[in-house]
Amino acid sequence: DLHPPVISLALSPGSGVFITILVRMTITGKSFIGGNLEIALAANLTANSQLGQDTVGIPRFSSRSCHFTLVNVKTNLPSSMLPKVMSKFIESTLQKLLPGLLCPAVDAVLNLVNAKFTPLISKIPLGTAGTLQYTLLNPPTVNETFIELDLKTILQEEEGKEVDLPMDQLFLSSLPPKRDAATQLILSADLLSAELSVLLVSFNLNISNNMVLGLPPLVTTMLGALIPEISGVLPPSQPVVIEMREVKAPVVTITPDRSFVQLFSTSEFWVSPSDSPPKSLFVLDVHSNLEAEFAVAEEKLRLSLALRSLSQMALTSSSLGMFDELPLKGVLADIIHVAYVPSLNRVLSGGIPLPNLLGITYQWANISRFEVG
Repeated sequence: DLHPPVISLALSPGSGVFITILVRMTITGKSFIGGNLEIALAANLTANSQLGQDTVGIPRFSSRSCHFTLVNVKTNLPSSMLPKVMSKFIESTLQKLLPGLLCPAVDAVLNLVNAKFTPLISKIPLGTAGTLQYTLLNPPTVNETFIELDLKTILQEEEGKEVDLPMDQLFLSSLPPKRDAATQLILSADLLSAELSVLLVSFNLNISNNMVLGLPPLVTTMLGALIPEISGVLPPSQPVVIEMREVKAPVVTITPDRSFVQLFSTSEFWVSPSDSPPKSLFVLDVHSNLEAEFAVAEEKLRLSLALRSLSQMALTSSSLGMFDELPLKGVLADIIHVAYVPSLNRVLSGGIPLPNLLGITYQWANISRFEVG
């Protein structure tokens, strides 16, 4: 009859986990003098484990030592009927037999913990644009109060091409203080930028008049009114389509107060007559600054964007001749705000999967921002 054990864990700096288990059990059987024999015992089981990583980058606990010490042994026989030599024999026998029975239980517990580490390296879809995978960059570091895991992120585009990521590591001295009894996950702005870059193709959008309700009609007459020098060469009252394409990886900037995403786009304006093929009118190079808000839902980091400004807009090509594009800036900003940013947020609503570490849930996570350096 094995009673519930009392288990104590302590981190061993530079090693792993020191485990102490108070085992209490009752062994029953036939007495040598007849009747039933009961032996009640208490014992301490102590074990050292090493935390490392395997060949594919998964954290792994392994047992290094296991010691068994009898604390107390009692029988239901009167002391007068159990000579000292017999008592010592029982204790000696238990001391030899029980470690072989109980120490493997430590390995079994560590194997259960190791099994919970395995999902860490699973490939996770990023929508239909690619995959994300976490693995250990370096062996785990065990300190007196916490375990530090340096994770490497492997991002692959849909075609299987791996995205280059900065390998700069953050030093503990540059990170915010760790809160007691809390798991702290730190994601760099560079990582978020790279993850957004995998989604670039999904950001592409063709904007037509029915997507900008509440704004001036998206037709050639509106363009001619804004830019008189091209009004004479534009076909009147023809539908216009704006083709938004991302041409460069986004840049995420995080400060203690706010977070921003900078997009580098082209806006190609097409006239789309009903009786002839679409014709490209001109192309604008557009840099957009968007404010980013973060939230955690369904074990994923969710981003929501809001347009702050068009920091740059320049005419790069035109079939209508060169002209001053500045009058278009306000209208294009409104169109991006009304049609393009909501489309981006729909793409980003899928979220960025967070590492699966021992089944930790991020449901009640607090999000904070900080700068390094």
